[in-house]
Parts: sequence; structure tokens; C-alpha cells
Amino acid sequence: MKQALLISILTLTAVGATAASGPAPYQVAESGRSFSKLNDAVRSIGGGTGTIIIQPGVYKDCLVQTQGRIAYRAAVPGRSIFDGAICEDKASFVFRNSVASVDGIVFQNIFVNDRNGAGIHLENGHLKVTRSIFRDSQQGIISGVDQSGSVTIDQSTFSGLGRCDEGHSCSHSIYVGRFGALSVTNSRFEKGGGGHYIKSRAAQANIVDNAIDDSMGTGTNYMIDLPHGAAGVIRGNYFVQGKNKDNPGVLIAIAAEGRIYDSSALTIEDNDASLAPGAAYSPGFLVNWSRDRVNLASNRLGQSIKPFEQR
Repeated sequence: MKQALLISILTLTAVGATAASGPAPYQVAESGRSFSKLNDAVRSIGGGTGTIIIQPGVYKDCLVQTQGRIAYRAAVPGRSIFDGAICEDKASFVFRNSVASVDGIVFQNIFVNDRNGAGIHLENGHLKVTRSIFRDSQQGIISGVDQSGSVTIDQSTFSGLGRCDEGHSCSHSIYVGRFGALSVTNSRFEKGGGGHYIKSRAAQANIVDNAIDDSMGTGTNYMIDLPHGAAGVIRGNYFVQGKNKDNPGVLIAIAAEGRIYDSSALTIEDNDASLAPGAAYSPGFLVNWSRDRVNLASNRLGQSIKPFEQR
């Protein structure tokens, strides 16, 4: 499975999509009503529960959801593309005080002035993302602070994301603030342009069966950054550390910005890590700034990768 992840986590190519035909590309499944503007479909559900089916097409439209439980589903996975679509100078999809799920949707070419342009901006609440693609933007997914909130990501691809421009904080493929829990499974990360591939301040982090391929990254930092520590598991992932690094010394970082959570309840096991051709350095697989005893077991590390460093 890991080799398959390294080659391609998804068969969604989103090639050949054209502008949506017809006046009403968004349909609320429960009512059967169709809308030409995505926010109109969102408002029709209000504080209730509903599913919005999005027809194939390339959209400049965007949404802000502030209540309710709404599922956003591509009618054909990989063919509903939000290209450069921005609401509130933040993201294509902005969620707060709500529960949302996103399935089969592509987000691309998203840039804003503060360098935090994302496919999805989650201020608080609960988010589930499946079978989606985030590419060629400043960030894929970014969140605010909600210690009762959760982020779940499965079978998705993050490509060509992240940057560290002078005068601005770095952006990342995924950045989760002080949330209750983050889960990332069966997903692929590649071609980072700076920052970290996964940065999470969540108390619980479950990162399982992913491929993080930095072989074509440029100016990137850590593969996984848990800057305040975390409980949870990092298991069954396939890491390739690239040669064009801003910080080549670390793959997984624990508590680099100060310990808040006890990482002795974190297990890192059954992962594979190697260096890309031309990567001539000796990084630490796990670098721990806390004094917590992280559980390390059965990781397969390539030549020159040190299993552990205490900072």
C-alpha cells in the first residue's frame, strides 16, 4: 500500500473539467432545490442538516458556513474544481460554528495577501475531508482554535503547497491550531514549496498510512510538526526526505515551540523513511524538544537517518 501511496494516492485527476453547464450547479439533495450560487444553497439549509451536490465544472464561487451540519459532495469525484475562489480573503470554503464534510472536491490556485490562502479555512467546529485534492496554493487546510473541535482527513492529496516568504509567517500543506483532535489517513503529500507538510497544535494527533514525498519539495521544513507535543499515533507512513530543504535536520518534530501536551502518550511505529537521491545529510527521524518519553518502535530508516535526537 505504501508504494502505491508514493506513486498516487488517488485516481482523481481532475483533467478536462469544464465550466458547469446549466444555470444551477448546486443541488440540495434533501429538498431537490438547485442554486446558481453556493452560498444560496448553504443559506437554504441554515441551521439544519443537508447535503449539497456539486456538478462537474470549474468554479470561482466560494462559501461561508456559520451554522448547521452540511455535506459538500462532488457529483463526480475530482471534477468539481474551485479555482482561485476566495471568501473573506481566507479560503474557498470558510467554516465556523458548524459541522461540515467535503468529499471529492478539488481546490487550486488560492492566494491571499497574508499568505494564508487555503482551500478550507476552519475557524471552529468539526470538519471531515475525503477524496479531495488541494494543490498549487498557499495552504491546503488551515484552522483556528477550538479545543472541542476536530479535523479528519482521509484519501486526499496535498501538492504544491506551503511557503515561507520574507516578512510573513510560514504557510503549510496542513496547519491545525489548538484543536481537540486531528486525524490524517491514507493521504499523500508532495512537492511542498516551504513550511511543514503537517503542522498540528491539536492535543490528539493520529497520522496513519500516508505518503509524505518531499523528493520534489523546495525550501521545505519538517514532514510532521507537533509544536506543543501531542498524544496519539504516527504509524505506517512512508517518508521521503528531499534534498532542497530549508531545514534538513528533522523529519518529525515534537514540542519545538514549547511543551503543552504530554507526548509520552504518543506512539511512532511501523514507518518507513528514506532520503531522496542527492540528499547528503543525516537528519533525525524524531527530534524531541520535550522531556517526555515518546514510544518509538519498528521504524525502518534509510542510511544516514538517525532514529532519535533530544534537543
